[in-house]
Amino acid sequence: FVRSATSTTLAKTELKENYMTDKQYNDRNDMASSVSGVLIIDKPVGMTSHDVVQQVRNGTHIRRAGHTGTLDPRASGVLVVLVGPAVRLSEYVSTSDKRYQAVLRFGITTSTYDTEGEITSRAPVDISYEELEETLSTFVGEFEQVPPIYSAIKVGGRKAYDIARDGETVDLEPRQITVHSIELLDWDPPEAVIDIHCSSGTYIRSLASDLGKKLGCGATLVGLRRTRNGQFGLREAVSLSKLKDAFEAGDWYKYLIPASEALGDWYTITLTFEQVDAVRHGHRVPAPEVVEAGKWGRAISEEGELVALIEYDAEANEWQPRKVFFS
Repeated sequence: FVRSATSTTLAKTELKENYMTDKQYNDRNDMASSVSGVLIIDKPVGMTSHDVVQQVRNGTHIRRAGHTGTLDPRASGVLVVLVGPAVRLSEYVSTSDKRYQAVLRFGITTSTYDTEGEITSRAPVDISYEELEETLSTFVGEFEQVPPIYSAIKVGGRKAYDIARDGETVDLEPRQITVHSIELLDWDPPEAVIDIHCSSGTYIRSLASDLGKKLGCGATLVGLRRTRNGQFGLREAVSLSKLKDAFEAGDWYKYLIPASEALGDWYTITLTFEQVDAVRHGHRVPAPEVVEAGKWGRAISEEGELVALIEYDAEANEWQPRKVFFS
């Protein structure tokens, strides 16, 4: 009888502990479901962008998370991860300009345009600093670029690198890109360090290959670090190790940037309390000033919360909600 009573007491205590654990678990999930924002992560070399997003999902317990621009496993640097409802901003944030520091090795070409592939040619390197700098300047501006065949671009439903690895021919269409600036930071033959400010969709591997062809000796990408994605740079980025520690401590929210800041460089109008309610129901609001027809902007509350993405109607001089966010 004593053993039975003790067993019963232990069972009740265990049930209570399990109940508390479940309650805490549910409270945590309720809190996580209301979170919406941006994490700026300094991705380390050796991880895929998807790996980083998965760690964010596991650490935050939020399933809705995604990055806004892939970084190759061998590349490091700024990776913008949207969390919660903020993932709906992905198509807009992903088109932001990028900035990179790249290490190029001249006198060598590879099948993948980086050190992952097989060496396809070697050549002597006889390039002066001035010649390299002058040739780099010819890549500034708008032009068409053919992506590397070893890329994740889909051709007929298959990824280009899968087709290439199967030994099949891959024909990729050139894409219009913009290189805003290229600066030669260091030249220690046969390697150069360059800084590139470019549009989204620019392949630095292709840029290295094209540069090598133009100089007549070939070139391949040795190292790559993204230093800026849109308005976010390395200064705002947190290392993955620090973020993991914050996940364990439960204070990772301190690294979360409000969703409204994801498009902080957009035209902005601040709504009154009454206008917030109107916009959230799809109603237009008067424009405080005249801007160009069809311009997009962001509407925020007086507290700085992102309410909607809006489009300007010049005829009516009003802002039309196009994508509405709820808290």
